[in-house]
Amino acid sequence: MPSAPTPLAVLNEVFGYPAFRGQQAAIVDHVAAGGDALVLMPTGGGKSLCYQVPAIVRHRREQGVAVVVSPLIALMHDQVGALEEAGVHAAFLNSTLTLDEAQRIEREMMSGRLVLLYAAPERVTTPRFLAQLDSLHERGLLSLFAIDEAHCVSQWGHDFREDYLGLSVLHERYADVPRIALTATADELTRADIIERLQLGAAQVFISSFDRPNIRYAIVEKDDARRQLLRFIRDEHEGDAGIVYCLSRKKVEETAAWLNDEGIAALPYHAGLDAEVRRRHQDKFLRDDGVVMVATIAFGMGIDKPDVRFVAHLDLPKNIESYYQETGRAGRDGAPADAWMAYGLADVVNQRRMIDESPADEEFKRGQRAKLDALLALAEAHDCRRVRLLAYFGEQSQPCGNCDNCLNPPATWDATEASRKALSCIYRFHQQRGQRFGAGHLIDVLRGKRTDKVAQYGHEKLSTFGIGADLSEQQWRGVLRQLIALGHLRTEGEYNTLELMDSAREVLKGEVQLLLRVPSETPRRGRASRSGAAAKEKAAPIALDDAGQRRYAALKAWRAEVAREHNLPAYVVFHDATLAEMARSRPGSLDDLSGISGVGAKKLEAYGSEILRVLDETA
Repeated sequence: MPSAPTPLAVLNEVFGYPAFRGQQAAIVDHVAAGGDALVLMPTGGGKSLCYQVPAIVRHRREQGVAVVVSPLIALMHDQVGALEEAGVHAAFLNSTLTLDEAQRIEREMMSGRLVLLYAAPERVTTPRFLAQLDSLHERGLLSLFAIDEAHCVSQWGHDFREDYLGLSVLHERYADVPRIALTATADELTRADIIERLQLGAAQVFISSFDRPNIRYAIVEKDDARRQLLRFIRDEHEGDAGIVYCLSRKKVEETAAWLNDEGIAALPYHAGLDAEVRRRHQDKFLRDDGVVMVATIAFGMGIDKPDVRFVAHLDLPKNIESYYQETGRAGRDGAPADAWMAYGLADVVNQRRMIDESPADEEFKRGQRAKLDALLALAEAHDCRRVRLLAYFGEQSQPCGNCDNCLNPPATWDATEASRKALSCIYRFHQQRGQRFGAGHLIDVLRGKRTDKVAQYGHEKLSTFGIGADLSEQQWRGVLRQLIALGHLRTEGEYNTLELMDSAREVLKGEVQLLLRVPSETPRRGRASRSGAAAKEKAAPIALDDAGQRRYAALKAWRAEVAREHNLPAYVVFHDATLAEMARSRPGSLDDLSGISGVGAKKLEAYGSEILRVLDETA
C-alpha cells in the first residue's frame, strides 16, 4: 500500500490551512486510523474538515469512497462545489439529478475514484444503495461513513427525522468501516440517544466548547416586535446579511413583505413555497450581499454562508438546542455577529399549548416542557446569557461581557406582591361560577378598566378590581409571562384562558419571591448606522489602509466574477478573510501567495496568476 500524506499535510495542501483548530487534529487522527467518533462541535467550528480530511487520507491509501449522510440538498451542493474547487473529487446523489447524471455518479462511486459521496438518509438505506455499498465493501473500497446533523436520529433532539433511524444498518452490515457522527447541538439526553440509535457504543466522544464568543446574545421584551426588529437592523446591521425566524408561514411572508416596504432586501422561505422558489431564494441569499432571509425553521440547517451578521427571532424557539443552532448561523467567519430575539407572553402561551396539544406520549411531553422551561429561564435571566447557555450543555464559564445583560445589567423589581394580586384575581374569577378568562381581561380588571366585558360579568364589583392600577399593561404581561414560565399558571383551550396550578398556593401565601427584569432595549454595539451605497460596501475583516482597501475591493470584484462563472457562492472560491490577508500582505509571487491561509494547491494553480494580476493592477 502506498504511503499517504499525514492529515496535517492534507489540510495544508488541499485546504490551505496551516494548522487544525481545537480538537480537529485528535478527531481527524482517530477517524483516519479507523476509529468511530461522535463529534459535538458548534456551528462554524469546522465540523466538515473532521470527516473530509480523513476521507482524503484514506482514499489516498486506496481505501475507497467516503459516504456522507446529509439531510439537505443545499448543503450537498455547496460542499461538493467547495471540494471540487479544492481539487477533491466529490459528488452527490439526490433528486435534482437526471437519470443519466445519477448513473454517471454511481459509476464513479463503484470504481472507487470518488473521494466523497453525499447522499440523503432515505437514499442510503434503500436496498439498491445498500447493495452498491456491499459491493464496495467486498472490494475494500468503502473508506468511512460520516453522519452529519446526527441529532436528527434522536426523538429528544430538536429536529427528529425518522429516516435517520435506519442508519443503524451501517454498523450492522459494515462494522469494520469507521463512522463519524457529527452535530452542533445535543444535550446529555440527546447524546445518549444518538449513541444508542446509531450503535456508537464503542465510539470516542469529542465535545468541543460550545462557546461562540463573537456572537452577542440579546433578548428584548416584545413591544411592537416588527418596529423593534427594524430598529435593530437599521441601528446595527444596515446592508448586512441576516436571518429572521418566525413561527408561521403567514408571518414569514408578511414580515418579508413589510421589510421590503421599509427598504430592506428581504426574501421569504418556508416549506409551503414551491421548491423552485425556495431554491431561488436560497441561492440569492447565499450568493448576494446584504440579503435578509425571513424563514421558518425549514431554512438554515447546513447553511455555510460565513458572513451572516445577525440572526433574529420574532417568535420563541421550542428549546435551547433550536435556539443555539439557529443563532449559530451568525458569524461563522469569526467576526462580530448578533443573536437578537423579541419575546413576549404570547410566545410562552403558544409554546406551552403546542406541547400540551401534541399527540406525543406524556413522557415525551414532560421532556419538551423541561426543555422549554430551560429556554424560558434563559429569556428571563438577569445574569450573563452565555453562562446560562453554556451551562445547559454542561460547560462552565465566566460572565462574557458581550451579551445584553453583561453590557447593560438590567434593573429588577420585586413582583412578588403583584403576582399574588394576579393569582388572587384569577381565583376570584373561578369562584364566580367557575369563570375563566385570558390575560387581556385579567389585566383590564387589575388595572381598573371599565370595559364592556368587565361590565358584562360584573367584575368591577370584585375586591381585586383596580388593585393593580399602579402597574402598566406591559408590566402585568411580564408578571403573567413569568408565572406561566415558572409553572404557577397555565393556559387552556382555544381562548388561552388562565388556570391556577398547584404551586400557585405557595405564591399566594408569599412563600415564593419573584424578581422581574425592568424592560430595556438592546444596547447598541457602538458603531454608526450605515445607509445607502455605503451600507453595501462591506469593511474588510481585518484593518487595512486605504491602498489595502482598494486591493480588497478589487479582489472581491474578481471573486464575484469567478463565482458567477462557476455558479458557486463567492465564499466557496475564497473567504473574505483570505482576500483581506492577500490585500494586506500583497504577495508578489505564487510562492508568497501559497503561504496565505485558505490557499490550497488546486486554488493556487487555478487562480494564483489572476490574483497576482489583480493585486498588481491595484498597486
